[in-house]
Amino acid sequence: MQQTNTVVETETQLPLGWRERLSPSKLKTIPGRYNLPRMFSHSSKQMRESGPNPTRSISALQTSFKITDTFELLRTRKWSLFDVQYLVLAGFTIFSLWIIDPSAPIIKTLAAVGYLSLLFIPITRQFFLPSWSIWTYLLYFFSSRFIPYDIRPDILVKVLPALEDILYGVSFSNVLSAWTHPVLDLFAWIPYGIGHFGLPAICSVIMFIFAAPGTLPMFAKTFGWMSVLGVSIQLFFPCTPPWYERLHGLEPAKYGMQGSPAGLARIDALFGIDMYTTSFTTAPVPFGAFPSLHAADAILEALFLTYCFPKLKGLCLFYVCWICWATMYLNHHYAVDLLGGGIIAYSFFAVVRKYWLPIQQPGKTYRWEYEYVEIGATKKNKTLDEELGYGPVGAVKRSANLSDEFTVLDSFMHSGSSSGSSSPTSSTRSDKSDRRRD
Repeated sequence: MQQTNTVVETETQLPLGWRERLSPSKLKTIPGRYNLPRMFSHSSKQMRESGPNPTRSISALQTSFKITDTFELLRTRKWSLFDVQYLVLAGFTIFSLWIIDPSAPIIKTLAAVGYLSLLFIPITRQFFLPSWSIWTYLLYFFSSRFIPYDIRPDILVKVLPALEDILYGVSFSNVLSAWTHPVLDLFAWIPYGIGHFGLPAICSVIMFIFAAPGTLPMFAKTFGWMSVLGVSIQLFFPCTPPWYERLHGLEPAKYGMQGSPAGLARIDALFGIDMYTTSFTTAPVPFGAFPSLHAADAILEALFLTYCFPKLKGLCLFYVCWICWATMYLNHHYAVDLLGGGIIAYSFFAVVRKYWLPIQQPGKTYRWEYEYVEIGATKKNKTLDEELGYGPVGAVKRSANLSDEFTVLDSFMHSGSSSGSSSPTSSTRSDKSDRRRD
C-alpha cells in the first residue's frame, strides 16, 4: 500500500506540464489559423440553428414564400447611406411607369404589383433585388419613347463626326463599312446581334457556379447601374450614329424620325426574316449613339471574367475587339462611342473591385467550397451578420435565414463596423474578446 502511494506521488510530480497545457485558459490561446472559421460567434444556440455545417449558409439559397420574413429583415436591418440606391431605383421605376401611355392604367397597376411581389417574396427577392437595377434599366429604356419631344434636348449631328476627326483623323465606321460581304455580315452578327443579348446570362451562370459567393450579385448591380447611366447620357446628350450620316449627311435630325437597322438589314435579307428591321426602326432611343452600350457591356463582362478567371483574359480580349469591330462594320457606332462605353465600364468596375467585389480564393473551384469571403482590395473580412446589417440581438434569431447569397450580396454595399470575423486568420481577435468576457 505504501509502495502504491509512492508511485502515485511520483507520477503527479513528473514535470510534464500536461495539466497546464490542457487548461481552458491555455486552449483559448491556440492561434487562429488552427481554428475552424467562426462564422457565428454570438451564441451556441445560433450554431445549432444554422445546422451541422454553418458555412453552408454562404452559398445556400432562400426557399421561403413568406412576405413577413422580408418585413422582419427590414425591421432588423442596419441602414446606411448606400441604401439610397434603392430610393433612386424606385424613383426611376415610378418615373418609367408614369410616362407610359396614360390609357394603360391596368398594365401600370399589374406592373407595380409584380414589382412589389418580386421584391417582398424571399424566394424571388434573392434574385430580383440584386438585379433590380437591370430591370429598371430595361423599363427605363423602353418607356423613354414616351418622353415628350418638346422637353428633350436638341439632337447633335456634327459632334461625333468632329470628335472622330480630332481623335483619330478618320471615321473608322465609314472605313470599315465601306466594303461588305455576307461572310463578314455573319461574323459581325454573332457578337452584335446574338452575343450582346445572350452573353450576360452566360456570364452570370459561370460566375454563380465558379466564382466566390457574392460575385454574381455585384456583377448584376454593376451591369444595371452602368446601363441606367448609359441610357441617361443618351437621353440628355442625343447624338446621331454613323448610319444617319450615311443616309442624311449632316442635315439636322428631329425627334420622331425612324431609326435604322443599318448593316443588320443585310442579316434579315440573308435569312429572309424580320429580326432587326422593325425593332431598330421603332427603337425607343434611335439617337443614342454615345456611349455604346454594346462596347460597355462587353468590356464589363470581360473585366469581371478576367478578375474571376485570369486564364480567360485572352478570350475576353478577343471578344471585346470582335464586338467593337462589329459595331463599326455594321455602321451603328463611331469609335468614339466605343471609347466612351469603355471608360464608363472600367470606371464602374474599378470602384466595385476596390470596395465590394469578393476576392477569389486559390484552390476553390465552386462557390460551395467557400467558408468565408473577403471583399474589396482592402480584404475586409465580413461575417454574415455584419453583411446583412444585423447586430448581436438580431443575429441569433435570424441565423437560419442567413443562407442566401443573394441577400448577402446586398451586404457588400455596406461597410459597417466589424462584429466578428469569418476569416480563419482573424479569429484570434475574437479569442481575445472571449477571454475578456470570461
